[in-house]
Amino acid sequence: MTHTPAQPRLRFPSVDRLASHAQSLDLIDRFGRTALVDAIRAELTSRRLLAQSADASLEPPPSDETVILSAVAARLDEAFQPSLRAVLNLTGTVLHTNLGRAPLPQEALDAIVATAAGASNLEFDLERGVRGDRDDHVEALLCKATGAQAATVVNNNAAALLLVLNALAFRREVPVSRGELIEIGGSFRLPEIMARAGCRLIEVGTTNRTHLHDFTEAMGSKTALVMKVHASNFKVQGFTASVPEAALAQACHERDIPFVSDLGAGSLIDLTRFGLPAEPTPAQAIAQGADLVTFSGDKLLGGPQVGIIVGKADLIAKIKRNPLKRALRIDKMSMAALEAVLRLYLNPDKLAERLPVLRLLTRPAQEIRAMAERVRPQMALCLEACADVHCIDCLSEIGSGSQPTEQLPSAGLVIVPRAARGRGGLLLRLQAALRALPVPVIGRIEKDGLVLDFRCLEDEHQLLAQFDQLRNFS
Repeated sequence: MTHTPAQPRLRFPSVDRLASHAQSLDLIDRFGRTALVDAIRAELTSRRLLAQSADASLEPPPSDETVILSAVAARLDEAFQPSLRAVLNLTGTVLHTNLGRAPLPQEALDAIVATAAGASNLEFDLERGVRGDRDDHVEALLCKATGAQAATVVNNNAAALLLVLNALAFRREVPVSRGELIEIGGSFRLPEIMARAGCRLIEVGTTNRTHLHDFTEAMGSKTALVMKVHASNFKVQGFTASVPEAALAQACHERDIPFVSDLGAGSLIDLTRFGLPAEPTPAQAIAQGADLVTFSGDKLLGGPQVGIIVGKADLIAKIKRNPLKRALRIDKMSMAALEAVLRLYLNPDKLAERLPVLRLLTRPAQEIRAMAERVRPQMALCLEACADVHCIDCLSEIGSGSQPTEQLPSAGLVIVPRAARGRGGLLLRLQAALRALPVPVIGRIEKDGLVLDFRCLEDEHQLLAQFDQLRNFS
């Protein structure tokens, strides 16, 4: 009877010995002793299990102290990696909801840092030395931009709608066209928001056609307000009819009923002057008779995530007295960023240069194509073992429900695996490899290739600097 010689038992250094090693001093300084000890224990446990399960013919896991501590350092780096990180948006969607929507201008970033670093006059009137109102920092700017009498700000546009409805229409009726009962991202539906606000939705008209008489027949003693919702994330075409805002506003005012317009994307300027598709503005809605207008701050406006309500002073005052206002208010950093962005609108001639959203939306396709052509050779070199890389013309989207059917000419790269067999798997692995880069790169799979749209890439060197980590990918 033969016996297989037992594999010699590996002796690993103790936790205390590793924690006291000179190589651990920097790790303790960066991560703290508790985190270091936990990581050492986890690494030793992993190595012991590997040693016990390893085939006798295979080389056992090393027990050298410096090698173990290098692995411990890698564990700590991964554990302390922030969850919320900057990424490169090469999806072709400029206002990508999942990627944070509008990039902020430098002026807003500077304002956030200055305000966040210490105390501020968020709710303190410096002139009178008494408690102030945080809306005071932006109300005049919003009124100037929209022609409204007053304004208030909450944490997003869904919150703005919730607050308006709860403050003005609690336990009362709100007529809305059936064609405007929208669903926004994350399956949040307007009827559900209205139900949570405590008001009763009265559907009028049909999906494709709503007339003025549909609204007037629905107006009665229980009507709190009438709401018109801009269909920002879809478009109904063909045999359609909708009620012009001016006509609906007049009908409401004849019956002493407030008229509310929800614009969603919230462009403060006429985008056609920059060669972009037209988008209704709050100023236009106010001019057409809207008593209140709600819109977002982090879409076409180009600012932080906020919901903005502008309109008649008496209605805004009532809204601000509602208890939900405090629950939905924005913090000092969002307020600082919003004020900085609104001040950029005071100089419209420089806006396309200084506001990132507008700058990205108006980038010429030939400029984007030139960048793609500069980047292509290095990416092709890194992926030469498995794929071809080509420059392509493509189409970008504005995103976040803004102009859903409009597209912008753009350019970028497409990565096409050489082998047809296993192409889908390779593209998924490549997507994962791009997401694993120090600054993750987010593209989109389209047909048989991985498309990287360069419309939102302003610093090509940030992308090029990471390519070496993809070398010989296969």
